[in-house]
Amino acid sequence: MSDLHTLFDIQGQTAVVTGGSGVLGRTMCLALAQAGARVVVIGRQSEKASKVAEEIRAAGGEALGIACDVTKRDELERALEQITSAYGPIDILVNGAGGNQVNATTSPERSFFDLDEQAIEDTMRLNFRGTLLPCQIFGRTMAERGQGCIVNISSMAAIRPMTRVVAYAAAKAAIVNFNQWLAVLMARDYSPKIRVNAIAPGFFLTAQNRYVMVDEKTGDYSERAKTIIAHTPAGRLGEAEELVGTLLWLVSPASVFVTGIVVPVDGGFSSYAGV
Repeated sequence: MSDLHTLFDIQGQTAVVTGGSGVLGRTMCLALAQAGARVVVIGRQSEKASKVAEEIRAAGGEALGIACDVTKRDELERALEQITSAYGPIDILVNGAGGNQVNATTSPERSFFDLDEQAIEDTMRLNFRGTLLPCQIFGRTMAERGQGCIVNISSMAAIRPMTRVVAYAAAKAAIVNFNQWLAVLMARDYSPKIRVNAIAPGFFLTAQNRYVMVDEKTGDYSERAKTIIAHTPAGRLGEAEELVGTLLWLVSPASVFVTGIVVPVDGGFSSYAGV
């Protein structure tokens, strides 16, 4: 039987988190650092990524903030050079970059037939391409070493299609399919010591979804948010910290025989039919 004290040990490993300056990404970065990993915070804006890295260092951890657009191969390759120079090989990759756009979301004022084509393309590009490309650039080194761990962040919208968020839901569903495909590729063609899994968060209040979850005039939950909570057995929205346990399980030896799965962290939303 494994030593329970080392079951969740990631001490000294290098973890890269894309979207690391966002609400959920920041929490995951802090948790990985607290667990002993060297954390690379990747965000589109240098100031925000550096701020999270500084927060980790102030708490006694090791961290590096890098500005990078995860949809651009050349920027990812430059980031890889910086990471390798600072910390050596990458052990853990968390693909947390993503988000939605107002103009890619239906509403009483914006029908499906009138959705902005560029907004749809941008949403698909950020979520799907922004997951696939980091897996190519950072995952190559894992394939060469024969070890590593990838955690993709999907969404409950991928598992239970929802009204309004058509492009976002489609992109996150693509990530679920890609997650399984990549898990098989890595294990069969390179090494079973490379694991690929995903987390499908339920409903958490973030900068990306605030416009549909909160009434900007009153600051109260929108009718959509109230409906979501009514269909969540836990009876509330999730807190970012509630992703940490699942994340640490998936990146640690505790889940050594787990690959290709999607773990819902959703307060029971996916299990409830509303009756």
